[in-house]
Amino acid sequence: MKKQKRKLQIGVMGSAADLEKSKKLYLLAEEVGREIAKSGNILVFGAEKDYDSLSTAACRGAKNEGGLTVGVTYGKDLETYENADIIIATGLERGGGREFSLALSCDAIISVSGGSGTLNEMVVAYQANIPLVAMKGTGGWADKMAGEFFDGRERVRVEAANTASEAVNLAIELASKKHNRKEHDHF
Repeated sequence: MKKQKRKLQIGVMGSAADLEKSKKLYLLAEEVGREIAKSGNILVFGAEKDYDSLSTAACRGAKNEGGLTVGVTYGKDLETYENADIIIATGLERGGGREFSLALSCDAIISVSGGSGTLNEMVVAYQANIPLVAMKGTGGWADKMAGEFFDGRERVRVEAANTASEAVNLAIELASKKHNRKEHDHF
């Protein structure tokens, strides 16, 4: 019997509501979530307790499409976000370590805009060689890093995408290549 491959865990990271992003960006994040659900993979997002974010908008999109969602939250409360199928309570605080658990739980990350928390998640992913895709034209760190490396080590280029479907397809392609290399290296 052939072993079934694990579904990819694709993270969507983006600005929180306190950065006052446009309705257009929330709709784009929801579209990214829908595309992840359509692909049959798992959406991983930052489950916020006290306000909305582009990450939680992606979760709504995935749930509306019947997808599986995993919310990584700060603190110890499992009742944080109604649209999450699974909550991972890190016991850590926002801006104080939750970003490590969130980023390291992903096979690939798609960033939509993003403030300092998104930057932190992207840098953790970069250090761990996790594929990164940035949505161009969304502002924040996604725009600043699209097509760039974080440093001279050139571990992982932050790939640029213009549409939700392009971002998800690119994330799947990059994560699959990484996993295929790992499987090949074990033989």
